[in-house]
Amino acid sequence: MSQPRPIGDQVRTTCAYCGVGCGIVATRTGARAVEIKGDPEHPANRGRLCSKGTHLGETVGLEGRLLHPIIGKRRASWDKALDLVAKRFKQAIAEHGPDSVAFYVSGQLLTEDYYVANKLMKGFIGSGNIDTNSRLCMSSAVAGHVRAFGEDVVPASYDDLDAADLIILVGSNTAWCHPIVYQRIRARCDAGAKLVVIDPRRTETCEGADLHLAIRPGSDVALMNGLLAHCREAGLVDEAYLAASVNVPEGFWDGVGEGSDLWSVARTCEVPAADLRRFYELFAAHPRTVTLFSQGINQSIRGTDQVNAILNLHLATGRIGKQGAAPFSITGQPNAMGGREVGGLASSLASHMDFAPENRARVQRFWASPTIAPKAGLKAVDLFRAMGEGRIKALWIMATNPAVSMPDAGAVREALARCPFVAISDVIAETDCTPFAHVRLPATGWGEKDGTVTNSERLVSRQRALFEAPGEARPDWWIIKEVGRRMGWPGDFAYARPADIFREHARLSAYQNDGTRLFDLGDKVAIGNADYQTMPPFRWGGDPFADGRFPTPDGRARLVAVSQMPLPAPLANWPMTLNTGRYRDQWHTMTRTGLSPKLSRHREEPLVEVHPEDAAAQGLEDGGLARVSTPQGASLFRVQFSTGQRRSEIFTPIHWTDRQSTGGRTGLLPRPLVDPHSGQPGFKSTPAKIEAVAPAWRGFLITTEAMERPDCLWATRVTVPGGMLFELEGDGDAQAIEAKLPRGERIESFDRARGSHRVAVMRDGRLVAALFRTERGILPRREWLVEQLGQAATAALLAGAPPGAREDRGPIICLCFDVGLKTIVAAIGSQQLTTVEAVGAALSAGTNCGSCRPSIRRILEENRSAANG
Repeated sequence: MSQPRPIGDQVRTTCAYCGVGCGIVATRTGARAVEIKGDPEHPANRGRLCSKGTHLGETVGLEGRLLHPIIGKRRASWDKALDLVAKRFKQAIAEHGPDSVAFYVSGQLLTEDYYVANKLMKGFIGSGNIDTNSRLCMSSAVAGHVRAFGEDVVPASYDDLDAADLIILVGSNTAWCHPIVYQRIRARCDAGAKLVVIDPRRTETCEGADLHLAIRPGSDVALMNGLLAHCREAGLVDEAYLAASVNVPEGFWDGVGEGSDLWSVARTCEVPAADLRRFYELFAAHPRTVTLFSQGINQSIRGTDQVNAILNLHLATGRIGKQGAAPFSITGQPNAMGGREVGGLASSLASHMDFAPENRARVQRFWASPTIAPKAGLKAVDLFRAMGEGRIKALWIMATNPAVSMPDAGAVREALARCPFVAISDVIAETDCTPFAHVRLPATGWGEKDGTVTNSERLVSRQRALFEAPGEARPDWWIIKEVGRRMGWPGDFAYARPADIFREHARLSAYQNDGTRLFDLGDKVAIGNADYQTMPPFRWGGDPFADGRFPTPDGRARLVAVSQMPLPAPLANWPMTLNTGRYRDQWHTMTRTGLSPKLSRHREEPLVEVHPEDAAAQGLEDGGLARVSTPQGASLFRVQFSTGQRRSEIFTPIHWTDRQSTGGRTGLLPRPLVDPHSGQPGFKSTPAKIEAVAPAWRGFLITTEAMERPDCLWATRVTVPGGMLFELEGDGDAQAIEAKLPRGERIESFDRARGSHRVAVMRDGRLVAALFRTERGILPRREWLVEQLGQAATAALLAGAPPGAREDRGPIICLCFDVGLKTIVAAIGSQQLTTVEAVGAALSAGTNCGSCRPSIRRILEENRSAANG
């Protein structure tokens, strides 16, 4: 295991968040403290970081960490915990066969962790039942790549963005979810490239786009087939390329042309025909086109067909294998790609091999394993369904939280409760899954882990340790190999360090490959330990398909016939369509980002975004509460009016869990319906309804001390400097909340006319907690009161504000420099600012990570419109 770096040392590592894979220069400044900067030498980001990466240093503390093995509710030794996991898995296999056990893993794992887990399950236990939460975000891209190219190869790099003349973003709020890629796109657009955004929502990514197509959810195949039919009519199909490099199935063009005239496509997609024609014209005029697609394409029960509709378009027009021309799947997790490389998906074996007999035999020979999985295993949704039916007897969850993130998460919890044995490896002591765990194993987290990750453009980078492992935490690869040794295979899992695993992974990628697969790390098979430690980022696969050859038996790509399925009519009892997704400054279920006071400021509560006309029809108030219901469940959200929403559609974030909120549990709501090819769930289009909720009182609580979430109708928790902030609303008596305030001297005030009660709790003359509650009155702003936590008491505490005027900055727009909306608006007016660059020069806003630049651009446009009357 790697040694921690001395204080003051600079360490080059890779960010813990999205698939952009940004390089970081980290300087350890204390026992659990680090200074974070972008790595100017890393090709993925060239020194830039988004807000999440910039504030990684706020998330490396030990709050909430799992530091010791736990059996049941009691601390245990590593030997006892590992022996129990091995025993229960062996017992289940002996009694019910290898398919009675499963691993559910994560894109948070490093490639070396993933490799050992896949080897243990598929090569030694002999089952395909290892799947990953990456199934939920990019498996349709994998299936589409394999159908078209013969292998899961992303045929693009970020360098293609610098050469493109047209960039198309499909189903991706890139400005929020991949901010550094978006900044690269904006730089290219500033140099003259055109930008088209295809998304049902008008998001920040649409600001500054040349065209936004707010298509109906699920109509992507119609859109892409319509464009392809137009290309054929206009003579834009590259017949020479097709003849040399692509197989076209019989009847393909007839299928593409059916219902693909301009007006039919416009009706299906519910966009103006003039906008659709403009899209066709832009595509025709700019052969150097990069089409980036993400969850809006993948997270659909037709996701694979939607991917192939995009790939068909690029193959048929020859816009692939050329600089600035490619389809580009951008992944969500830091190592989703690494998991794909080593067989982390139940549908693949290892090193981009499937379960064909010759591949099974090859991998078994390489591993010298006693068995090999005979077939693909259960994909995520099917895996938990099988568990609920009693077919899975032992499950090991690694670095993920399916009780929150899976669709129909209520049923997933029921399945976990039924499973006879559940082991969890995690960095966090208490998650929504831990109540179901029989054994908890403490894993190392970012800053402690050592290994490799692969980003969206096939770039392999090192993650390096900054700190020693806290408590008894151990790397995931070590935990897995120790279980493998205890299950009877000590010599096959005798790894001493990540470099040992990486070398084996590289050897397998090259073993009897002979050019049949592009994934080949043969030049790394003999890398020494020292060279592994200093290994710079590298991209495998070269320039895929530049020679017009593909990793298929005949060397040719394949057009895949796909057709637009009929789109369902709204249901009488479920008239809305629910879309789900990410926020800019949060990550997954907030176990890391939730620790950062800075990151918590962007969206402090889970919002349901709804068009104002729909809100009026449902009696919703902007800032009020609403219950979103689907046939799977219901959860509360704070209402936010948004004209960027299409009518009859609503949007909620994926991040909130029972640990942070009584509401906002989006995972409860989507249907457990999946794409038939990829098994990826359709998170983007769930029938739903929304109704107003009117609590009797509302309030907030700030405290310096850790405390359980208050028990009331609405209670959401965020981290603030010096403590926690809870936003509260309730129906009944609030005395139970007041009774749980920290001990100390209380100062109280009552306003019976407004039904208001204010309480400040002091200890040694300093504020440790404050509760403000009202039935009809106005609540003070939180910022000044939060600043008083831990400070000496002032007479103004119960007033909620200091004497005299205090600047109201409004909602924070620029997280990096703490600049609010009202500050920006005032500067625009007083200084006659007209560009994003001018705002940056005046206030610094938008000059660091750039994540807020779309918001600043929108503020400028709104201010310009208001000035013009």
